[in-house]
Amino acid sequence: MRPYQAGHQAYCGVDLHARSMFLCILDPKGQTLLHKDIPANPEAFLQAVAPHRDGLVVACECTFCWYWLADTCREHGIPFVLGHALEMRAIHGTKTKSDRIDSEKIAHLLRAGLLPQAYAYPAEMRATRDLLRRRSYLVRRRSEALTHVQLINWQYQHDTPTGKLRYASNRAGLLDRVDDECVRRTLQVDLELAAHLDGQIAELEAFLAAQAKGHDLPNYYRLRSIPGVGKVLALTLLYEIGDIRRFDAPGRFLSYARLVRPAKESAGKVVGRSNAKLGNAHLKWAFREAAALMTRHEPGVKAWAAKKAKATGKGKAQAILAARLGRAVYAMLRRGVPFDAEAFMRS
Repeated sequence: MRPYQAGHQAYCGVDLHARSMFLCILDPKGQTLLHKDIPANPEAFLQAVAPHRDGLVVACECTFCWYWLADTCREHGIPFVLGHALEMRAIHGTKTKSDRIDSEKIAHLLRAGLLPQAYAYPAEMRATRDLLRRRSYLVRRRSEALTHVQLINWQYQHDTPTGKLRYASNRAGLLDRVDDECVRRTLQVDLELAAHLDGQIAELEAFLAAQAKGHDLPNYYRLRSIPGVGKVLALTLLYEIGDIRRFDAPGRFLSYARLVRPAKESAGKVVGRSNAKLGNAHLKWAFREAAALMTRHEPGVKAWAAKKAKATGKGKAQAILAARLGRAVYAMLRRGVPFDAEAFMRS
């Protein structure tokens, strides 16, 4: 985690909420220039910081409502820093906690060069990324509904449906096997919900693919060149990574994607592993899924994974393959080249 360490003439810490925000502005010596509670809107914010605009930097914790503040600062040429919520433990480490205290602590962390940064995703692709995450949410809800259908079939000893229920054709005739009206209604609710979500998901996927062609078409097709990576995985990788140049080394990228688990050591002993909650959970899922699909489409990768699984276990082998794939994707996007299966196997 890299702290923000640039020098400025004024440091503004913001404790941001949906309807209100507490501002604390400090000078380079730590003297308070402003400390007040204002409504959470661009007009009130710009009016409050107007006397201190020259050399001002603004920071807030990464909460659900930071988008408008980042966009306002960008439009008016004010440097903006997004604090990493999990790493900003100094805010929550005292007996007394309030908006006034939190805003002052953020300002002091910023002035001292100790504020851990999170990535402020660019506004141009932010809404599309959020829509893609919403699609993932809908897929999980559909899976829950179809899993409940399976559970009911097992509860009442009905014939197990042939084929995956994710495909609508395999759901035909499920209601005809049920005699009890209450059970039939329960199944009908789940199947109608799944059918509705099928349509929503298909429309979102088509729209997202069109958006990707307008945002970053070359990298989208580079990611599609990976064996087994289809439209959804390519979209997930494209929008969750964003600008690959923000990672100055492959190790930082692998850490952000949760593909490595650094050891925690004390007195020469390993006391645990970290990086379980830091980084991007969506990227971790995408790389693990892509690694599993690659073993189906590439005979060489399948043989390598089987050999590695004998030595380390299947789960560990898949994690190693996902990390190798992450390193390959980093090189692809930095160099602007498609996936090279031969080079991947040689690495």
